[in-house]
Amino acid sequence: MAISKALIASLLLSLLVLHLVEADQMVSTNAESSYNPSPKIDCGDACNARCQSSSRPNLCKRACGSCCGQCNCVPPGTAGNYEACPCYAALTTHGGRRKCP
Repeated sequence: MAISKALIASLLLSLLVLHLVEADQMVSTNAESSYNPSPKIDCGDACNARCQSSSRPNLCKRACGSCCGQCNCVPPGTAGNYEACPCYAALTTHGGRRKCP
C-alpha cells in the first residue's frame, strides 16, 4: 500500500510540473507574438509641420516634441485633428488644459 501511495503522489507531482511548464511556454509564445511595436516617427519633422503656422513656434515645437515622445504620434495638420492621435489629445497640464498643440 505504501508503494502505491508514493507512486500516485509522484505521478500527480509530475503532472503538475508538466502542466506548469506547458503553461509557461504558452505565455512566453503569446507575449512574443503580440509584441509588435510601431516604428518610431520622426518627431522633429512631424512637429515642424504641426507648428509651422504657430505664433510661438519654439514653444509649440517644445510641447509637441514632448507629447510626440510619449505618444509616438502627432495629429495631421496645424491644429485640431486630435481624433487621429487619442494619446496626444489626452495629455493635460496640471491645470487640466491640453498640453499638446
